[in-house]
Amino acid sequence: MDAAELKSLQAPLKKKYQDNPDSAVVTLKASGRVGEGVTCRVDTVKAIAEAGLHPATGGSGAELCSGDMLLEALVACAGVTLKAVATAIEVELRDATITAEGELDFRGTLGVDKAAPVGFKAIRLHFYLDTDAGQSQLDTLLKLTERYCVVYQSIVNTPAVSVTQSTV
Repeated sequence: MDAAELKSLQAPLKKKYQDNPDSAVVTLKASGRVGEGVTCRVDTVKAIAEAGLHPATGGSGAELCSGDMLLEALVACAGVTLKAVATAIEVELRDATITAEGELDFRGTLGVDKAAPVGFKAIRLHFYLDTDAGQSQLDTLLKLTERYCVVYQSIVNTPAVSVTQSTV
């Protein structure tokens, strides 16, 4: 896909959202069901993923760790956004690899130390780019990728989250 194809694909959507801002608000959903042992089966768009405890909390490592899934979602979103932005601003990428890593202190998760945080203490996202683009173009590419990456923005600008329950 080149810049013209991408712009042609997105132009009617941009017009629609400008004319009717409410049509741009889309609710994404995920669901899962508690499984065998300490697992949760998550229905993804393409398959069912089974998440379980990380080995640092007693898991076997056979199931997906939700922390890994968060980092994978960040890498996926950042990669797609990077490619879309590069296409739109006509920066040729021969190749790109995106990595994310983050530290967790499992004392917090396991309740060993109430002062230890639950969740990632730090997340690092890195782009390895094979391109001839100049530094100015790369700075713009990275700035726009950060700006338009949904998962990145959701992490750095904490969304309002609510929790409810019901019984059956």
